[in-house]
Amino acid sequence: MRTFSLFLRSLLFKIVMIVATVVWACICFLAAPLPYNQRFWVTSRWNVFIIWCAKVICGIRYEFKGYENLPDGPAIILSKHQSAWETIFLLPNLTRPLVYVFKKEILYIPFFGWGMALLRMIPIDRSQGKNAFAQVVRHGRRRLADGQWIIMFPEGTRIPVGQKGKYKSGGTRLAVETQTVVVPIAHNSGECWPKNSFIKRPGLITVSIGKPISPENHTPDSMMQEVENWIESEMRVISPHVYRGG
Repeated sequence: MRTFSLFLRSLLFKIVMIVATVVWACICFLAAPLPYNQRFWVTSRWNVFIIWCAKVICGIRYEFKGYENLPDGPAIILSKHQSAWETIFLLPNLTRPLVYVFKKEILYIPFFGWGMALLRMIPIDRSQGKNAFAQVVRHGRRRLADGQWIIMFPEGTRIPVGQKGKYKSGGTRLAVETQTVVVPIAHNSGECWPKNSFIKRPGLITVSIGKPISPENHTPDSMMQEVENWIESEMRVISPHVYRGG
């Protein structure tokens, strides 16, 4: 019976999410002529609505830990990646507008990708290798100067709960290139919204924000090692039951 209830709630959430995406995309097109900060606010209301629906329909709650660690200045956010939840949640819930670095194919997703295209994101063609990173640096400098924050997921893809992906140094390379602090984020979203799972499970997601890490006296690799150490250690604080015995 509990499994059937979770299925029905997840199905309702999926339907609401699809309908909201279509409606919000149309609203975003109407908001396109607005100044960027207003356009960003309008677009990010979709994220606020979806997170609210996840709470009301699926019972997925959240709490912050270390919110006071967010700096009052340029920053690059490097986050654990377990599900779609954090990609939706973080956009409207930090203190500065966020700029995501993502593969350009996302822009081709009907309605969702079209809405993303109206924001100052950094889509990249991964097949271009070094040229792709040069593009990230070029656009990243401009976005940071404009007062936005860059957000990247160093593991590259969603990693199942209790596991660790290979941390790639693209985010810290950008930090060293631009002399910008990095803010690490750990969370356990995969416990409620698992990767590639239709079923969403009720529970509390803890979003833990670490202290800024300065690029001073760091190489990209050494900086990323510090980020990885903090995130993976904090994961064991957030989800001790998952890592017990590990």
